[in-house]
Amino acid sequence: MLRVHELIDQFTLKVVAGDEGLTNEIKNYDISRPALEIGGYFSHYSSDRVQILGMTEISFFERMLTDKEREDRSKRLCRKETPCIVLARQLPPPLELIEACNASNTPLLVTDANTTTFYSRLSGYLEKALAPETNMHGVLVDVYGIGVLITGESGVGKSETALELVKNGHRLVADDNVEIKEVSDNVLMGSAPKLIQNLLEIRGLGIINVMTLFGAGCILAEKRIMLNVNLETWEKGRDYDRVGLDRRKLSILNSEIEMRTIPIRPGRSLAGIIEVAAMNYRLQNMGYDAAVEFNERLNKQIKVNGGLENDI
Repeated sequence: MLRVHELIDQFTLKVVAGDEGLTNEIKNYDISRPALEIGGYFSHYSSDRVQILGMTEISFFERMLTDKEREDRSKRLCRKETPCIVLARQLPPPLELIEACNASNTPLLVTDANTTTFYSRLSGYLEKALAPETNMHGVLVDVYGIGVLITGESGVGKSETALELVKNGHRLVADDNVEIKEVSDNVLMGSAPKLIQNLLEIRGLGIINVMTLFGAGCILAEKRIMLNVNLETWEKGRDYDRVGLDRRKLSILNSEIEMRTIPIRPGRSLAGIIEVAAMNYRLQNMGYDAAVEFNERLNKQIKVNGGLENDI
């Protein structure tokens, strides 16, 4: 939940009127510049959005409208669902708009930024702040620039693997509980709850502070989640993917990410496997896939020899 007063703190806005509405909730990450509305066309007024008025809107408001029209437009802009109105470039607010905002408890705010710059900054902030979110049990690490979400049953070794990755020079984002926001289509950003930021829980050792032990370069506040590595105990007789053509996806909110299941067995270097998984993911995104290449070689060999009994 995002309130108007949080917006004021984030962008250092000045409150001109409607200060009793500073707890108004902002529910829509879209932003509106009500140019047509100031001209009198309110049929499709997006009143539940933050409204931004720039030089063009204010100039038209003051020069082209009569006193009665300015009063009417101001009242119609300030609806009960309107979170706030922002004036860019430190423009002096019209008296009619001040009165309407005070009467309806609609905060009237002023920024010194130009309209385009503020619109862009506010849009990015609202998309992130109001993005759908969820929590997942797992560990998030940055491995070679790839955000790897390590999942698996409790006690399977996720945190120990993350510790080994940190020792290898990679960065920890979150341990045990990962907060995930869907900031746009198939873009998931993960971070740690404030309570456990920079901390790892190692069974038998307890809580350790990764930043204190290894330095600030070993932690990251936020990372896009691109790959899921699911750890599970090796089951004898179970058929595990040996080639890499079996592409599975993990669904989080309305997005999907690549998923790899790694069976755990004594002697396997999980940290090393995850490093290779991250590098292989990067190669695949660049257009090279070793599994596809092998499959093509195999099919070619079958066509040439008519069988594999002499080659494999």
